Amino acid sequence: MINRVILIILDSVGIGAMPDAHLYGDEGSNTILNIYRNIENFKLENLERMGLTHIEGLAEIKRNTISPIASYGRLEEISPGKDTTTGHWEISGVVLKHPFPTYPNGFPDEILEALKKETGRGIIGNKAASGTAIIEALGEEHVRTGKIITYTSADSVFQIAAHENVVPLDELYEICKKARKILTGKHAVGRVIARPFVGIPGSFKRTENRKDFSLDPTGKTMLDYISESGQEVVAIGKIEDIFVGRGITKTLHTKNNESGIEATLSEINRDSKGLIFTNLVDFDMLYGHRNNIVGYGNALQEFDKKLREILEALKPEDLLMISADHGCDPSTVSTDHSREYVPLLVYHKDMQPKNLGNIKGFNVIAKTILDFLDIDNNIDNVSLKNSLDIG
Repeated sequence: MINRVILIILDSVGIGAMPDAHLYGDEGSNTILNIYRNIENFKLENLERMGLTHIEGLAEIKRNTISPIASYGRLEEISPGKDTTTGHWEISGVVLKHPFPTYPNGFPDEILEALKKETGRGIIGNKAASGTAIIEALGEEHVRTGKIITYTSADSVFQIAAHENVVPLDELYEICKKARKILTGKHAVGRVIARPFVGIPGSFKRTENRKDFSLDPTGKTMLDYISESGQEVVAIGKIEDIFVGRGITKTLHTKNNESGIEATLSEINRDSKGLIFTNLVDFDMLYGHRNNIVGYGNALQEFDKKLREILEALKPEDLLMISADHGCDPSTVSTDHSREYVPLLVYHKDMQPKNLGNIKGFNVIAKTILDFLDIDNNIDNVSLKNSLDIG
């Protein structure tokens, strides 16, 4: 009997371009495969033991001597887009029919003027840019004038950067809340993101005090179903931000992968029923967007080391699921997310491992979790419960 699911999202850890990747400029993207290709003797012992390199698309690095201990497959996104909100919402059961709006040429004057009026601060930037590059280019002017830096990317985001000594964190978060209220209707971007930084010109550095302000999910999510059933939904990392706190019974905000993994282990060791939902963001935020192949690989190996501890901590009634929300291939020219399949690894101590193949829809995760927790739902997909051979 399963009475608790631990769902860990390795943010941006994709495993190959989807059939429509050309529509997003992401042909050839394969986050995992290209890390293996570019780092000599790269290995993820525990993820490989679970079956990672047996998933379709990774045959080049498949290690035939390894008999997987988990069931494995790959998921194809149904929703249009390749961003965090779209991916997580679909994982939770909400499939988008239309993509969130994007602004490759910057936001219209009406948005900026409204924000200036609400905050009393000027605005500089307003273009698609790398977050680290734009604070280097405009950070000195920001410090001198107090004007906030706004920018976007290929994703549906409105990002606001400010030096912590110029715009205190509480004020920056309030500015983002005001921007969130302005960005509605046709301008309803997926996320408004606070991007605080510190330092001096020539050595500015973003801090770990990032905060996301998302839209309210447009449909009922697995978090809603689980919490309404009286079971727990523990949100670790930026999960609360992505779902605007909805359907969550306990929140543990974390600063990085290390603290996210430790919080997850702590929750596994606590007796509870329901869902532990973790997002580990460093892969994406620190390495994917900065095209740092070695850093990305090191972060994967650090998670892989702790994975053994996670597996050993699981209780007999626990089911572990590991997946991702999109890709962010650090080996490509682009610094944006990539439209990729994502891995699915499912583990239980009494499981007979099997190849789950290609599965349409990230929302199969929500359907399967709710089925195991015996919760009626209207998620539009087929549960994997009967396909998973658990003794």
